[in-house]
This record gives sequence, structure tokens and C-alpha cells, in this order.
Amino acid sequence: MVERAAEIGFLLLVVAGIPAMSWLTAQDPQLRTLPRVSLYLSAAASEWLFVALGLAAVRVARLGAGELGFRPVSFLTLAGWTMLLAAVSAAGLGLLLVLERWGWWPEETELVYLLMPKTRSEKIWAVALVAPTAALAEEFLYRGYLFAIIGRTLHSTTAAWALSSAAFGLAHSYQRPSGMVRAALLGALLAWPVARMGSLYPSMASHLLIDAVAFGWLGPRMLKPRDWGSA
Repeated sequence: MVERAAEIGFLLLVVAGIPAMSWLTAQDPQLRTLPRVSLYLSAAASEWLFVALGLAAVRVARLGAGELGFRPVSFLTLAGWTMLLAAVSAAGLGLLLVLERWGWWPEETELVYLLMPKTRSEKIWAVALVAPTAALAEEFLYRGYLFAIIGRTLHSTTAAWALSSAAFGLAHSYQRPSGMVRAALLGALLAWPVARMGSLYPSMASHLLIDAVAFGWLGPRMLKPRDWGSA
């Protein structure tokens, strides 16, 4: 009974609680007054708090490491999947940024601009803190815990793939519908090796590389210039 309650409780937090908190946070006018590094530290702290709660739920629910996707793969397999996923996602993100500059894709939200680094120091913080935190925390939450729980409950890898990707999209509610669709598609791409091999490591490695490139190079150079977000 306790195990089931832990599963359901944390499932609701990931599927509904995180999207709600994401949206509410984006509405806070004080965000525009905070230094960008403070935003990075706050975002990282929040994600690690969710990981801690997730680990507690895993312990209560007695999920094994293998069920969560912590299964070793060879170096060549890891490198191959990482390069493939990173290349596909970087190409897709670059295309969307080009379309945005041409007015063919909805503009990014203010919070996205606020999070995008502008100085060398901010890029270092984003690449060294935000990117690895997102890679480890979000992959554990969505492609690890959520994928495992849905797959075990519905006895369907396809359902786990689709629903965990949709939940990942909802978690990016601060980016409005276009951003949620983009995140859901990225989630589906990152879930590919989990569904194929049952391993989370290629997803984590590629997520890290994707975010590092987005923060360190692609986003600052290709986002359509705006007047806000100068903090």
C-alpha cells in the first residue's frame, strides 16, 4: 500500500506538479530583477530537490537500478548514440531558431531569454552547472522513473515512450505551446535508446551535449534579438 502510494504521489508531482510550478515561476515578476547566475543556481537547486524526492520514491517503491535505465553500455555504443541524438536535436533546434528569426515560428518566451547567458562567465555557469544538472535530473525523472513506472503499469514500452515524452513537454509550460511541443519531441528522441536498449546513459550524455551547445553557442548566437532580458 505504501509502495503504491509513493509511486502515485511522485507520479503526480512529475506529471502535474512540476508543470504547474514551472508555469507559476514564469509569472513571477521578480525573475527579471535577479542576476542570471542566481537563476541558474535556483533552477539547479529545484531540480536536485526533485531528484532527492524521486530517489525516496524509488526506495519506497523498491525499483531496481536496471528498471530505471542504469544499465551499462559499451563506449562505442554510448558514443554512437550520443552523437546521433545530439546531431539530430541540434539540427532541429537550429532550424527552429532560423524559422523564428524569419517569423515562421513563435518567438521564445521572456524566461528563455532571461536564462540565456550573455557573458563568458554566465556561459561557464550555464555549461558547467545548468547543462549537467538538467541532463542528470531530467533524464532520471522522465526517461528513468516515469518511463519505468508507466511501462510497468501499462505493460507497454510504446505507452511509456509517448506519455513520458508528453510529460516532459508539459514540464516546459513556461515556454508556451510551441516550446512544449519542441520539448516533447526532444523527450521522444531522448527516450529512443531507453526503449531500444533499456539504458539511460546515452540519453544523459546527449542531453548534456545538447544543452551545452544550446547555452554555450547556438542560443546566444541565433535567438532573435529582443529588448528584454538584459539582467
